[in-house]
Amino acid sequence: MTTEMTKATGCDAARAVNVLLVEDDPLSVFNIRRLLRQTNEVASVTVAVDGREALDLLLGDALPRERLLVITDLSMPRMSGLELLSAIRCAPALRNVPVVVLTTSAEDVDRQAAFAMQVAGYFVKAHEKRPFEDLITWLRQYWSAGEFAPAS
Repeated sequence: MTTEMTKATGCDAARAVNVLLVEDDPLSVFNIRRLLRQTNEVASVTVAVDGREALDLLLGDALPRERLLVITDLSMPRMSGLELLSAIRCAPALRNVPVVVLTTSAEDVDRQAAFAMQVAGYFVKAHEKRPFEDLITWLRQYWSAGEFAPAS
């Protein structure tokens, strides 16, 4: 696990988002963190390398609970993104945490399974950085216009 504080300041700090990025690919982590650093809306980014580590973090006291957003890959060792999502939706304290999927899977079965567990968004990675930029644009709209459920 690594946590990085970003530059949310002033009035942005009160609405800044704490991101848990669940991703086992170092290049994807690098690209997503780089783009998140360019925003004023992110208070912190914590990285977990798989669903098991992410769930441990979510159930522990290491993460801020206010305005927490999970961005997860689907294909990971030890615990997949769909398994993580299921565990989040089954835990009363985590049930309302918004989760966004960022994956290489364009399979309809994965997309349907994710949306059946109320993901906030589903983005397919490609070999260029555009999906990452699309994700950041979507996230900016989501966290600036939407309300987060109160922390449990």
